[in-house]
Amino acid sequence: MTSEQDDRKARLAQALRNNLRRRKAQAREVVPPAPAPDSPKD
Repeated sequence: MTSEQDDRKARLAQALRNNLRRRKAQAREVVPPAPAPDSPKD
């Protein structure tokens, strides 16, 4: 494999990691932690 392909793979992998991290952080900001639903106790 050429170094150009390796570089492209590395940049794509890093971009995907950054995107996932950003989406997770955004989800934490937008959605307040919901209280746990009451579990039925018998």
